[in-house]
Amino acid sequence: MSFKNNINSLLILLVIFMLTSCGPTKNIVYFQDEPLSNAVINTNDTELTYKVGDMLTINVSGLDPDAVRPFNLPVASFSTQTNAQQNNTRMQSYLINNDGTIQFPVLGALQMKGLTRTQATDMLTKKLEEYLKNPIVNIRLINFSITVLGEVNRPGTYTISDERITLSEALGYAGDLTIYGKRNNILLIRELDGEKRYAKLDLTSVNIVNSKNYYLSQNDVIYVEPNKSKARTSNYTQNNAVLISAVGTLATIIAILIR
Repeated sequence: MSFKNNINSLLILLVIFMLTSCGPTKNIVYFQDEPLSNAVINTNDTELTYKVGDMLTINVSGLDPDAVRPFNLPVASFSTQTNAQQNNTRMQSYLINNDGTIQFPVLGALQMKGLTRTQATDMLTKKLEEYLKNPIVNIRLINFSITVLGEVNRPGTYTISDERITLSEALGYAGDLTIYGKRNNILLIRELDGEKRYAKLDLTSVNIVNSKNYYLSQNDVIYVEPNKSKARTSNYTQNNAVLISAVGTLATIIAILIR
C-alpha cells in the first residue's frame, strides 16, 4: 500500500473516531451521579399529603350562611389586563407555613403538614362542630405542579387542577416522549421530609401501573434520558463540520504534495 493510501486511511479513521466518540452522552445526560440505590422512594400512598409551601382553598358551608361567614376568607376581587372593565372574583388561599400550619379564622393556627385531604377535612369538621351545626368543609390544593424534563415534546412545569395524577398523565401533559427518549429509564425525583429521593421507572413494562411511584406527588420532577442515537446526533455540531472540512482539505494538500 502506498504512502498516499496510508495517509488517506489514517484520516478516514480519524473522522470515524470523532463521529463515534462516546463523549456526548456524558455531556447531555442529567443527574448521572446520584446515589439512587441509597435513596429510593418507598411509599404506597396514592393520596397526597400536604407539605410546606402548599396553597389551599378552604370553603366552609352550612345550614346558616351567617353562622359560617366568620370561618371563610373574604372573596378577592381582581381585573385582568385584557378585561380591565370587568371585575373577577376568586377565593383567597391559605399558605402552609414553614412550621406546617395555616392561620384559620376564629380557630387560629392549624397543623396541616403531613395530612391528607381526608384527614384535614375530618380535623376541621370536628373543630367547627363546636361552633356550627353540621358544617361542610371543602379543601382544595391549588398549586399542585410537576416538572417534566428531557426527551419530551413539551418540557416544562405544569400546574395540575387535581391532587391525583399518574406518571402517564404527566408525560401526556408534556406531549409524550420523543422518539429519542429512553422508555425503560425514567428518573423520578421527589422531596420527602426535606430530603431528595430518587426512583427509576420502566415505561416498557405493563407492571408500571402497580409501581409504588406511579402516582406522583406535589413538585415531583420527571427526567427522560436521551438514548444513544440522540447522543451521537448531538455530537455533530457546526464545529465538527468545520473540523471535518479542515481534515478533508489537509488530505487533499497531502495528496497533491506526494504525487
